[in-house]
Amino acid sequence: MKGNLHIYNTLTKSKDLFKPVTDDKVGMYVCGPTVYSDVHIGNCRTFIGFDVVFRYLKYLGYKVRYVRNITDVGHLEADADEGEDKISKKAKLEQLEPMEVVQKYTNGFHDILAQFNTLAPSIEPTATGHIVEQIEAVQKIIDNGWAYESNGSVYFDVEKFAATNDYGKLSGRKIEDLYSATRELDGQSEKRNPLDFAIWKNASPEHLMQWNSPWGKGFPGWHLECTVMSTKYLGDTFDIHGGGMDLKFPHHECEVAQNVGCCEKGPANFWMHANMLTVNGEKMSKSKNNGFLPEELFTGDNPVLEKGYSPMTVRFFMLQTHYRSTLDFSNQAIQASEKGFQRLCDAINTLESIEAGSENTVDIESVWNKAVAAMDDDFNTPVLIANLFDAVKLINSIADKKESIDSANLTLLKKLMHDFTFDVLGLKLEQEESAEAGLEDDLMQLLIQMRIDAKKDKNYAQADQIRDALSALDIELKDTSDGAVWTKK
Repeated sequence: MKGNLHIYNTLTKSKDLFKPVTDDKVGMYVCGPTVYSDVHIGNCRTFIGFDVVFRYLKYLGYKVRYVRNITDVGHLEADADEGEDKISKKAKLEQLEPMEVVQKYTNGFHDILAQFNTLAPSIEPTATGHIVEQIEAVQKIIDNGWAYESNGSVYFDVEKFAATNDYGKLSGRKIEDLYSATRELDGQSEKRNPLDFAIWKNASPEHLMQWNSPWGKGFPGWHLECTVMSTKYLGDTFDIHGGGMDLKFPHHECEVAQNVGCCEKGPANFWMHANMLTVNGEKMSKSKNNGFLPEELFTGDNPVLEKGYSPMTVRFFMLQTHYRSTLDFSNQAIQASEKGFQRLCDAINTLESIEAGSENTVDIESVWNKAVAAMDDDFNTPVLIANLFDAVKLINSIADKKESIDSANLTLLKKLMHDFTFDVLGLKLEQEESAEAGLEDDLMQLLIQMRIDAKKDKNYAQADQIRDALSALDIELKDTSDGAVWTKK
């Protein structure tokens, strides 16, 4: 099953032929959420994108160890070694223990991803569960000469590293430009260089989350946890490291440096980054009030949204844009996806009623090969979906007796639609539930109209009979100025 899979590698800026480090075993690490607030819809796009990568690698027959971390300490407000830990701050605001905050938002994160039908990772480690390993890594980086201690904090020496390594290669930034963009306040920094980043941070007495270390009480730097957990579970060098585009710098750039400092080699052979999500052509921001949470997207309870959309409609919408491209949300765009997804679901249902004949006029193998080629080309889901709609046209033509299909091709067509719709894209059929709900509403509207007509004809006995019969079924009718409405008791 394994083919010539080419993956766009952020490090080489090209599509490279994928070759696992260890035969048929693949190690994949994706930066998970910082659990101090509800998961953002843009984050969901990243995790859905890498869910498809995980699914397709497994579909090809690889044994995949997918590690996705939980950041539950060390992520400072400014993401630049300054400010308060976001989880500690949230705990103080809500008057909770930090681990209560962590558990609350970790549960919410899992609940949302379950609605999007993402597969659970093989391992989901937490930063707080690996404090000992992080302290050991800090000491190793110091011993190797890449870091120094200052006032209880430990900083990675970026200038020394850049002298013999290409710091900035991953993000395409030049260290000279980084220097010119950095402003240091004289006498107020404990760093030797403004570009140096913390791998261990000294904690003030009131800081809620802190641990004993050789350098005093403190907590690990945000970048360090990913280096420690990825190498612990996947080895010093593994296959794929993924995350959102916003993590490329400084987070992933710092990871590369740390890994060299610890293991004398870079962590991943392939670096993959999912692009951002915009709304009506603009970046989501509080100032523009154009953001929304996944739950609001499902219910429609947000001024940006014209209505709610099902999780599978949202997933389908996201997969219609390549993971490396910016995805622009608009009601018009997602409603077009909603109709397209319904067409796909209808065709899959129609396929189940098609019977094979003795003749064949369709080339299913060609569609299959195109679907495989699309996914082999850097997981190109929009091209795959276009291929599936070619199959939808064939299904409808066969159902309308305009084309013929024999048993072998019908089996291949069913496998094509099942494998790539469900196993690879991770979609689920929703039309059965919506069809039942629609039929239920249509029948209720018919009964409501019959009751209205009976009351107009002054046939109050029949009107009461309809109301009482529905009441026996735990359905309550309420008369309003706009007519009758029904609710389940």
